[in-house]
Amino acid sequence: MKYFSIVILLLITSKITAQNEETVLWINENLIEIEDANPYTKLEIFDSNIPKKFQKAKIFGFGEATHDGKEFFNIKAKFFKYLVENHKVKTFIMEESFPAESGINEWISGGEGDIETIASNFSLRPWHTEEIVSLLKWMRDYNIDKPKGAQIQFYGMDIQIVEGINLKIRDFVNKYNLPVSEKLLSVIDSCTNKKVDYQNPTNWADIQLPKLKKIGNIIKEDQNFSNSKQHEKLTSVIRALNYLQKYTYYIQHPKSEVRDQKMFENVKWIVNNKTKNGKAFIWAHNEHINNKEISPAGSGWISVGGHLKEFYGDEYYSVYFDFGKGKSIGYVTKRNKPNYWDIFEIEKPLRKSYAETLIESDTDIYFIDMHSIENDVAKNFFGNPKKQLFLGGAGYDPKSKKSSIIKKNYLEICDGLIFVKNISVPNYTWR
Repeated sequence: MKYFSIVILLLITSKITAQNEETVLWINENLIEIEDANPYTKLEIFDSNIPKKFQKAKIFGFGEATHDGKEFFNIKAKFFKYLVENHKVKTFIMEESFPAESGINEWISGGEGDIETIASNFSLRPWHTEEIVSLLKWMRDYNIDKPKGAQIQFYGMDIQIVEGINLKIRDFVNKYNLPVSEKLLSVIDSCTNKKVDYQNPTNWADIQLPKLKKIGNIIKEDQNFSNSKQHEKLTSVIRALNYLQKYTYYIQHPKSEVRDQKMFENVKWIVNNKTKNGKAFIWAHNEHINNKEISPAGSGWISVGGHLKEFYGDEYYSVYFDFGKGKSIGYVTKRNKPNYWDIFEIEKPLRKSYAETLIESDTDIYFIDMHSIENDVAKNFFGNPKKQLFLGGAGYDPKSKKSSIIKKNYLEICDGLIFVKNISVPNYTWR
């Protein structure tokens, strides 16, 4: 009986090894090589083998397996430049706040400022890197000799940070002498300064949203905005108020799909109102751009990309990222000691993960188009859920690695996959 069990085990192991070898062979024969992670080189091989669905898409969601991957940042920058130069994409949407927009747009449009301090406009920590600043520098150089209508514009879709929105609305109300009472303006202050409490549910939004909507109605009913500049300012302040309303609703529902739902609404508004051709590039985490849901699997919380795929169909193309090994940072917390950021080595892929097989390919960085998969072995590999490291805002913590492991079905969640064998840490401007 023992001998029989050993034979069965050997047969199963042999079959798995053969399937893995077939999968790696398919990957090597069908991948599209990305020459390097240099943001200034061209995507020549990709351009010669561009997938049909990618070619026809208008909205491109580019993710990242961690918010702290130098190669992810640089490869995304490379693709954005490619789409600007070859597909007339001029709208850049980021997992970033509305308050960050004005300072960044002013600078990339040729305004005054210092390249060394431009990252301070970002509200979120991961974007305070030299890699992101270099991309903004490229946008500025691209814009410098072009009329405003042909320039790249930067937009934030996130609703988590609304700092300064109350001051923007107050300034607008005072400048045009609008009949908004101080009592109502104080509501804007309260909503802007209210912090999210993940532990204690609140009915904050139910109380405050009617008041915020009343302010919006007063502003929109005023007839003093006749010329284009005034109308542009009106549009901006109404957008600010809308972001504040979404944030206020999010405060009441922090552990839900509200954040992604509201980010989708912001993306749709930007695409419909701020693009001339309906084209846009979205820069965010894998969890937000994927075609289905926010983790955990089966949550039913639809991601930004899930809403985009449902609304725009094939006009939306999502690009997911995965990696094999390398260095990543993580936020370390210790009892009775100061918290700090540290760099950790991820020595090898997770067992039973996609990366465990993907890293065996002959190419260091490559693109797989999910729509080109017809081979049964490849369908079985990419269509069965496997593990992946989920590294969000807090980065990588080897002591709690189990809580960072998720399962994904790549055929369901993305249109394209970029795999990077080795990742490294970006050059932070804040460390």
